[in-house]
Amino acid sequence: MDNSTVSNVAVDDRRPRPRVGHIQFLNCLPLYWGLARTGTLLDLELSKDTPEKLSEQLVRGELDIAPVTLVEFLRNADDLVAFPDIAVGCDGPVMSCVIVSQRPLEDLDRARVALGSTSRTSVRLARLLLAERYGVTPDYYTCPPDLGLMMQEADAAVLIGDAALRANLHDAPRLGLQVHDLGAMWKEWTGLPFVFAVWAARKDYLAAEPTAVKQVHEAFLASRDLSLEEVTKVAEQAARWEAFDAEVLERYFTTLDFRFGPDQLAGVAEFARRTGEAAGFPADVKVELLGG
Repeated sequence: MDNSTVSNVAVDDRRPRPRVGHIQFLNCLPLYWGLARTGTLLDLELSKDTPEKLSEQLVRGELDIAPVTLVEFLRNADDLVAFPDIAVGCDGPVMSCVIVSQRPLEDLDRARVALGSTSRTSVRLARLLLAERYGVTPDYYTCPPDLGLMMQEADAAVLIGDAALRANLHDAPRLGLQVHDLGAMWKEWTGLPFVFAVWAARKDYLAAEPTAVKQVHEAFLASRDLSLEEVTKVAEQAARWEAFDAEVLERYFTTLDFRFGPDQLAGVAEFARRTGEAAGFPADVKVELLGG
């Protein structure tokens, strides 16, 4: 990609920069890496945090644009508009949203299951799969995402993000534990992709700054495309400070699905149909897309 073709977010000097959220997990690195390369990063007021906290900040109006967990987006769909063509999801295995277990999943009825997740979407998906696919109702509790400590008190644990990646690739094999990939389980069950987080703007901010929202959307698409074109370089640079080698990171970045098109929307609709009323949103909730 010719970097000169990427247009920066034009911001009037008299107006504040868009307040944009950034998930501080490896799974979002390809969506942000290119922003520094194109210079667009300087046009944004970037805030890093967990998916749950960024979702809350967007809903409260403390951010203008942010990644938001799917459950929180669907709960607040009246106030948010999703960016088309960009999300964090999977079409099969995801590697970083897993159930680690000491026993087969069908044997977890009334067993202790630790939830180390800061993402309501991953927790909701795990509970849905265990209840409807495996017919079990475990005793859930929340705790910090430390697999060794979790396994001292629990029969299984739900992990997401970098902690899940470490558990999947390093800790679980060393401890002789089973790893069940939530993305693969959903795909086998429904035949559809799964979306964990979407990018969204507040509708009031879109009404006030439509050009800025459009340009931020275009900047993220360009950043993602550049990062995936140069994914070997992204992985090599990330491996300098992460506990994974470049080959593993490149496999991870290319396993993730950053698209948000018709197939992903069908996956969202199926998830909403199966979980909506229990999760606090209508089963037929409408996803409004930018420019739609």
